[in-house]
Amino acid sequence: MTVKPLAMTETSEIDAIDRQIIAATQSGLPLSRNPYHDIARQLDLDVNDVLQRMQNMLDNGIIRRIGVIPNHYKLGYKSNGMSVWNIPEEKISQLGKLVGALDFVSHCYQRPRFLPEWPYNLFAMVHGKTHDEVIEKVATIAALLGDDNRGHKILFSTKILKKTGLRIR
Repeated sequence: MTVKPLAMTETSEIDAIDRQIIAATQSGLPLSRNPYHDIARQLDLDVNDVLQRMQNMLDNGIIRRIGVIPNHYKLGYKSNGMSVWNIPEEKISQLGKLVGALDFVSHCYQRPRFLPEWPYNLFAMVHGKTHDEVIEKVATIAALLGDDNRGHKILFSTKILKKTGLRIR
């Protein structure tokens, strides 16, 4: 679960129970058949109350999303390359959707150029089991983009960074 910083929440307030639910879930849901039941038992709440409160927090933007974050390293994908692309600005939405739909691209987004040093405006993260596999997948993207690819690079990860959002107590 990703929690929005409280200062960014304009009209939404959380109470002590919402805070307990956030604290109990911010590092992940229990790995069980009924994780929301487990959270409810842990907090001595009714499961329907937990579900309703979480939905309210989603609706109000306090929680941005609830989703699965697989550990790609444990799945055997040990090479990561952020591919960066210089493509025509007027085609970025169309081409970004094509690139983002590829099954080997985990996320794809637009970023501003910083000319003349940085002409790249489309970023796509590619995971592979090997360095060469990432290079092959990026070549597939280049072929898909065709003449709209005005240049690209691959920025390979050199270490694993633990990514976490805001944590409350």
